[in-house]
Amino acid sequence: MSDVPPGTADTIAAWGIPSKAESRVPVLCAIVAAIFLQVILPDRLLLNGLTRIIVPALEGLLLIVLLVVNPTGTINPEERALRAVGIALIALISLANAISLIELIHALLYGAKAGGRSLVYASVPIWLTNVIAFGLWYWELDRGGPAARCQPTHRRPDFLFPQMGARGSDPGWTPNFGDYLYTSFTNATAFSPTDSMPLTGWAKLLMALQSLASLVTVAVVISRAVNILA
Repeated sequence: MSDVPPGTADTIAAWGIPSKAESRVPVLCAIVAAIFLQVILPDRLLLNGLTRIIVPALEGLLLIVLLVVNPTGTINPEERALRAVGIALIALISLANAISLIELIHALLYGAKAGGRSLVYASVPIWLTNVIAFGLWYWELDRGGPAARCQPTHRRPDFLFPQMGARGSDPGWTPNFGDYLYTSFTNATAFSPTDSMPLTGWAKLLMALQSLASLVTVAVVISRAVNILA
């Protein structure tokens, strides 16, 4: 049995309710978008060409593995073996974006004023990749992953969505990738949780890291942009 507080099953949606079979197509589209955003970055934000060729190639290889093993794109409880591949792919995207962010900050702080405008523009794909990567992390880790969420015995939620505590909401509601991506976007723009609250330690840690990365990116880019305009 799942961890459901006694007497609250009728008022709290998706707490102990198995998720519906979810399509992996939106997730794969988000991964493709993240790879594209990494490829279009300027050369000076790439670590010796590593994130230009090798990393996107590895990400593409893992993506092909997911497509070959699961050509229908439907997530079900039997696909837990694919979770390691998915986590490796998300980790690779996050690592490559972290390297680009560090290179961006170094170039903006210590680089010459010439070329600063292109670096400011380059911050946009880095910020967007940050949103996609953390949205993927939230989707992959909440309640043990998308496959585990399809089981009635999944562990208690790591995120509290508004529909889960709103009396009168759809009792069969369960989050999908779009909900986690929205959570990531609002956390990156507000630098703090908005409507979706983290409940566990790892969820709070991830959201804090994302807020920090987003805040540093925005602060440094705005500072350099003001300097360029001045």
